[in-house]
Amino acid sequence: MSDLPYIFDVTAAEFQTRVIDASFQTPVLVDFWAEWCGPCRTLKPMLEQITESYGGKLQLAKVNTDVEAQLAGHFGIRSLPTVMLVINGAPVDQFMGALPESQVREFL
Repeated sequence: MSDLPYIFDVTAAEFQTRVIDASFQTPVLVDFWAEWCGPCRTLKPMLEQITESYGGKLQLAKVNTDVEAQLAGHFGIRSLPTVMLVINGAPVDQFMGALPESQVREFL
């Protein structure tokens, strides 16, 4: 877990405030993952590093789908990892799977 304020775990109870509302100020990348998911473990440190490189101009919210299954269901998450970009209160794009860093940066 990062000590940076713009990389954090998020629950359904705080999703509205920390992701939807926050996305009006700063784009929020939402990483839907699970502990048992190998590609998720590959992608997580890369997403954290990319987010750090933006120096606070991008936030990374991590959703553990085993704990927050209802939240994953709300967004129709069917494959892990799924990464969704939220801007101005709405999802604007997403990708599934562990992409190479260059493709993640291109996505952003």
